Amino acid sequence: MLAPFVLNSEMLTARVAEIKERKGPPPWAERIVSTDEFYVTVIYQAPGHENDYHYHEHDEAWVILEGELAWHYEHAPEPHRVKAGDIVYAPKNLWHHIEVLGDKPAIRIGITAAGEYHRYDRPGCKRVEQKG
Repeated sequence: MLAPFVLNSEMLTARVAEIKERKGPPPWAERIVSTDEFYVTVIYQAPGHENDYHYHEHDEAWVILEGELAWHYEHAPEPHRVKAGDIVYAPKNLWHHIEVLGDKPAIRIGITAAGEYHRYDRPGCKRVEQKG
């Protein structure tokens, strides 16, 4: 569940380490910027925490802060492996799936168009079934 955004005209900076300390162990997501134009979301995901196969009607980009991940794209036979310090681009209308690699959690920051969400109405897309 996304918490209310933390940055606004009165609070212009945030520290990922402080958000991480406040939120605790993964999995969690926190939207830290929400404007009329775009969202910025910090996602902390543990190894084995499943992500769905989805697409968006707008492009999105990611900055990897910690850990290693694989981005699976519908048009690519092999996943794109990324690690801390890398930047990832997810083109609109192309389904993708994100997987944490190794035995350590991963933190990524996503930049998306305001109002955009996961879409599943195309072949290859599937939601993750919630457990518990």
